[in-house]
Amino acid sequence: MPKATTKVKSLGDPRTFRAGYAHVRKNDPKLKPVLDARGLLRFRPEGEPFESLVESILSQQLAGSAASAIIKKVRALFPDGELEAGRIRRIAARRLRAAGVSPQKLSYLKDLAARVVEGTLDLEALESMPDEEIIEVLDEVKGIGPWTVHMFLIFTLGRPNVLPVDDYGIKTSVQRIYGLSELPKKAEIEKLAEKWSPYSTVASLYLWHAKDNES
Repeated sequence: MPKATTKVKSLGDPRTFRAGYAHVRKNDPKLKPVLDARGLLRFRPEGEPFESLVESILSQQLAGSAASAIIKKVRALFPDGELEAGRIRRIAARRLRAAGVSPQKLSYLKDLAARVVEGTLDLEALESMPDEEIIEVLDEVKGIGPWTVHMFLIFTLGRPNVLPVDDYGIKTSVQRIYGLSELPKKAEIEKLAEKWSPYSTVASLYLWHAKDNES
């Protein structure tokens, strides 16, 4: 018999997002004005898992415009712009380098593609796994650390309880909104997130919004 697929909550379901919004708004008086000012976000997870991971790797340590430019050049290497594991594995390294991919990121992309092609990494299976297992599985891939996995969990899978404690935008918003004298440490953010759980992703999305819209 085929193995039953576990149904995992996603913020792509508006009911789940509304529940998270209400939970954070009720439990965190400091964050409540941010939620009230913005209202319910229209959040929709998107992207094919392999392409999302490739784009995350290409975006590491780059400003948004620079990352977008390199992603566009890499996609242009393929007739339909599709980032597919077999193609990434086969393409000559010099062509990726010419598109602006650093030697380090090139090795990351080749490692990711090889794992997918050889079947040691089943990206489709991730969709039914708990967050902790996904983090464990992807941590084995070269160049995929906590930040990249958190972005994948939030923006590709729509997981509701993700806390990207290492993200600079999250840290700066927490510092400002909670009146801290310096950027918060991981433990401080985790303590605040006790109010947000099991909807830390919702809080994170509004913290990013607050950072993008600060005066």
